[in-house]
Amino acid sequence: MKRQLLLLAAVAGLSLSLHAQSFGAAPVPAYVSAAVADAHRPQSDTSRDVDRKPAAMMGLSGIKPGDKVIELIPAGGYSTRLLSAVVGSRGHVYSVNLPAFNERIKAQIKPVMDEPAYSNVTVMEQDLDKVKVPEPVDAVFTAQNYHDFKNPGQFHADTEGMDKAVFAALKPGGIYVIIDHNAAPGSGTRDTGTLHRIDPAVVKAEVLAAGFVLDMDSDALHNPDDPHTARVDDKTDKMFFRFRKPR
Repeated sequence: MKRQLLLLAAVAGLSLSLHAQSFGAAPVPAYVSAAVADAHRPQSDTSRDVDRKPAAMMGLSGIKPGDKVIELIPAGGYSTRLLSAVVGSRGHVYSVNLPAFNERIKAQIKPVMDEPAYSNVTVMEQDLDKVKVPEPVDAVFTAQNYHDFKNPGQFHADTEGMDKAVFAALKPGGIYVIIDHNAAPGSGTRDTGTLHRIDPAVVKAEVLAAGFVLDMDSDALHNPDDPHTARVDDKTDKMFFRFRKPR
């Protein structure tokens, strides 16, 4: 607890000097629009687009054609399909599941792996504090997972060790994108297990402590009608952080 309070205090001080950008809307690159419109995306994905805002997710991420990307926890592949289409045939997506997952969770990504259109995706099983792929990557991406890593059970991960491993896996100048459900300011990790939310200040503090700089803090996934008191769904108020490994 003492360490977490120190980290949160450090973020408060750093926020005065960081020149991170905050965006609401931004032009959507053509390759992102094409990925969102990709006919291979199932209706179970596209029906969620109005709430999950994939054009904003991918457009603000900075991920582009030809990039090599690590995705932490693909689940059913909503983000995996988008990442695969964005990076294209010259890029690659390494989707990492935890070895502790049960077979039902591991099998969620199988429809993506069975679809030839996503042949640039490799699914791996690794502990996240030791995550490593065959080549340095341009980006690491995780959506709606960071809070779960704080909980006991099969999703648990050492997030501070994970952030350090992500830092090591990235090329200099590489980006680390984290999207998650916002908890009430000042709540810390109180709601990670019950409401599946996390205080953005906790995420920011831990990632900065690993050596990253904050490159973007966007309100593109903000929902002002979310009171932060209910268990999550796709309509929640979400943080969007893009961090960068210094060159």
